[in-house]
Amino acid sequence: MNDPLAAVAELPGVPEAVQEAREAVDRLYRHRVLRRRSPEVSAESALRGARASAALEGVQVALEPLRRGEATDPVVQGALRASAELGRLGPTWRSAPRQVLARLHALAAAGLTADPGRPRTGDTSVDPLGLGPAPGAAETAARMAALADIVSATNAPALVLGAIVHAELAVLRPFGVADGLVARASERLTLVELGLDPKSLTVVEVGHADLGEAYAEGLRSYLKGTAEGVGAWVRHCAEAVVLGARESTAVCEALSR
Repeated sequence: MNDPLAAVAELPGVPEAVQEAREAVDRLYRHRVLRRRSPEVSAESALRGARASAALEGVQVALEPLRRGEATDPVVQGALRASAELGRLGPTWRSAPRQVLARLHALAAAGLTADPGRPRTGDTSVDPLGLGPAPGAAETAARMAALADIVSATNAPALVLGAIVHAELAVLRPFGVADGLVARASERLTLVELGLDPKSLTVVEVGHADLGEAYAEGLRSYLKGTAEGVGAWVRHCAEAVVLGARESTAVCEALSR
């Protein structure tokens, strides 16, 4: 059986972007602080990632109130809950992706919808990025089934699979609310479970946020369905990983002082 993402992994500029991201993460992992304080950096990465993911949903919160447990907005709380669960969900991500996505949504959307964890049955969904109407429920269900098959079957690099999972969830909006939180958590989960960032140190969500309008523009490019559009999105995700590794390096430097 042909790998469903083999062609994506070979799009122009993608192999180079994947390699650049790998080198950035490898440089982070060589930081001397991680010999003793890796769990602290991972915890800080999760916190900063949840904050950035909430910001991409339109909810801003300062880091210190978040660290003190004073942020009560349901979007922020949902991002934190989803982030905290990734370690437990990792072992079943490749074998039962739909179950994992339902669990992530149940955590991310609590307090935002009366039915968290269940796919939408209607054709309306929240659109914080201004991407336009999502596909109808029937098309979305079919594409989600195909995505689950890809997660279980592909041998593509972690970055490529993570980018495709992120984009499909963000543009399909299969649950109707908090889909962005689930999309970004799923990308991080993929980077961890496929070995690019096994200790979950890289704050890829901060990378997406730091790229500003390029985040939504990258998803709009993906929506076109062309090789150029998909390739541009994967390269964007690689740049987000590079920036996320830089963010975590700064955390390591702060701890070393």
